[in-house]
Amino acid sequence: MNEIENITIGTVLKQVRKSLKLSQEELAHRSSLDRTYISMLERNIKQPTITTIFLLAEALEMKPSEFVQLLEDEFEGYTIKRTTV
Repeated sequence: MNEIENITIGTVLKQVRKSLKLSQEELAHRSSLDRTYISMLERNIKQPTITTIFLLAEALEMKPSEFVQLLEDEFEGYTIKRTTV
């Protein structure tokens, strides 16, 4: 099984946004988030809070659980590498 350190939303967010033919600017407007933040999410530079996931899901016209399901599908077969501090 493949290991990853973080579940990132960038690929899924960009795919859904493009499938709806939305620009980053339009998604930012719909979600009340900054366009540069949307860009950083899509490039996996930033990680969203649960509140942000809810805002994005609403802006993408889906339930947060549907968005999370897309993430589950994207990362199926991966395990999260756990490290102790």
